[in-house]
Amino acid sequence: MPFEKFDRSKLNILPLNQRIHDVDLSKVYKDPATHTPDFENKNLPTIAKAVWEARRKYDATVLMMYGAHVIRTGNAGYMIELMKKGLVTHFATNGAGSIHDFELAMIGHTCESVAKYISEGQFGLWQETGIINDIIKEGAKDNLGWGEAIGRYIWENNFPYREQSVLAMGYHLGVPCTVHIGIGNDIIHEHPNCDGAAMGICSYNDFLIYAQSITKLEKGAFLNFGSAVAGPEVYLKALAMARNVAHQNGERITDFTTAVFDLLEIDEDADHSSAPPKSDPRYYFRPWKTILARTVADGGQSFYIKGEHQRTVPALAKLVLDMDN
Repeated sequence: MPFEKFDRSKLNILPLNQRIHDVDLSKVYKDPATHTPDFENKNLPTIAKAVWEARRKYDATVLMMYGAHVIRTGNAGYMIELMKKGLVTHFATNGAGSIHDFELAMIGHTCESVAKYISEGQFGLWQETGIINDIIKEGAKDNLGWGEAIGRYIWENNFPYREQSVLAMGYHLGVPCTVHIGIGNDIIHEHPNCDGAAMGICSYNDFLIYAQSITKLEKGAFLNFGSAVAGPEVYLKALAMARNVAHQNGERITDFTTAVFDLLEIDEDADHSSAPPKSDPRYYFRPWKTILARTVADGGQSFYIKGEHQRTVPALAKLVLDMDN
């Protein structure tokens, strides 16, 4: 190869106890037993009913895709409760979501100031976080998915906050928690111990696990919280694979519910069955054209809910949990 590559051995990687953290688990973690959601939306009960019926009436997939912000705003408690009750059958996130989960389970803190540490050339270069790369290499040897590999490590090494970790509880309870990375997207990719091949094995295993869950989406529900790129794109390809096999067997995957929870100014009462025109910048908001329009065009229903994740996740979860009591 004629091109010069960056020498990672020159990097100065510091311990996490020298990092200033923006998020403290003890301050953001919401306990479903004591926390009262403060968010209402007229469509939430319909979505909650679809989720509850998917599990209790049809035994179908309920898949929750979420961005990293969902974890760092303290929603793991509600997600784990839904997991324990079997009301969500699959959780999926991006690489950053798994990193926040790992750090919170390990030290009860996460999040660094990008503005501060990028100026110092220290952003992402923390020793303990880099352990994830070694975990992924072991996971690849065992042919695991990314989420299971990290969840196993957190649980079996008895991290102090392992029961507040979505990935660890997924491993412990046998619920798939998958991680869908993009090479170069995450801070651990900066580290000298990062192995691109191992990352590919583990995250691709997770993609196949995800696609298998989508094969059971008929009468089910797909919930997307704040994942604007990985969420719709991974879902789109997995649904294509699942429908391909279903069509060969004379079956259909068309009657299910999708819901997008985000902050973009979209009229919640508008017709989302078709994407905006290309002249509208919102056309490039993938969750609309993919999750709200194209993939439910043959018989499903879709909803858009505008709100902060620290309010929408507990509000929806509480409605579903109450229906199950």
